[in-house]
Amino acid sequence: MQTEPRDRPIGIFDSGIGGLTVAKAIKALLPQEQLIYFGDTAHLPYGDKSTAAIQAYAVKICDLLLRQQCKIILIACNSASAAAYELVKEYVGSKAHVLNVIDPVVQYVGEEYAGKSIGLIGTKQTVNSNVYKKKIDNLDKGIELHSVATPLLAPMIEEGFFNNTISESAIQTYLSDPSLQDIEALILGCTHYPLIKDQIDRYYEGRVTVLDTSELVARHVEDVLQRLNLASTSLKGEPHFYVSDYTASFEASTRLFFQKAVRLEHYPLWE
Repeated sequence: MQTEPRDRPIGIFDSGIGGLTVAKAIKALLPQEQLIYFGDTAHLPYGDKSTAAIQAYAVKICDLLLRQQCKIILIACNSASAAAYELVKEYVGSKAHVLNVIDPVVQYVGEEYAGKSIGLIGTKQTVNSNVYKKKIDNLDKGIELHSVATPLLAPMIEEGFFNNTISESAIQTYLSDPSLQDIEALILGCTHYPLIKDQIDRYYEGRVTVLDTSELVARHVEDVLQRLNLASTSLKGEPHFYVSDYTASFEASTRLFFQKAVRLEHYPLWE
């Protein structure tokens, strides 16, 4: 039975559970939308995988989300957004609208920070891909971007080390990088980082605006739903969470990211 387009779910996928920060922001802003989340925990982190591997995983995950009749597929991972967005868009075609977590941030930065100097922290894959720099340069708004790879932050957050002295010293070490001096705003270029936004805010003591990308992405999803006339009109149930490799620690970590208990369903995509 075909479901009315506006009543179809929003599909969200990530290499693991970091994208749950984006799912949480979307659920808070759009409580009437049904969410289906897929964490490819069998292959995390994507940050150190090849582009070809990430593309292969992404296409397979999209098959699952299309079978669930998702009206929107959001790539809630900076590494996968950089590596697979164009391919996924082509693969999905007109069956769903494909979004990524980079474009909404670039658009916002272009509107708010023309002629300014801003910083970015993210995984090695995201920083080395230069994707933010290319897109921001293409805006031609005179924005200077200073990027620093912060590879210890995501695993540290996954292990629950935040709001303590370990995360404090890692954050201080990374943010005191000379290239991040004299910036006016900092892009959190990884979906794990909203969980340490408060600590980063404290470090800057109001001198730098810290951009929570999960909120920017949620607002973008809302705009797209309105523009395409796809916003749901009836209240939907709890989000559905799938992972490609189940462990008890993922179940525990989802509570950190989503800030409430969720039930993970094991979906062995690769067997």
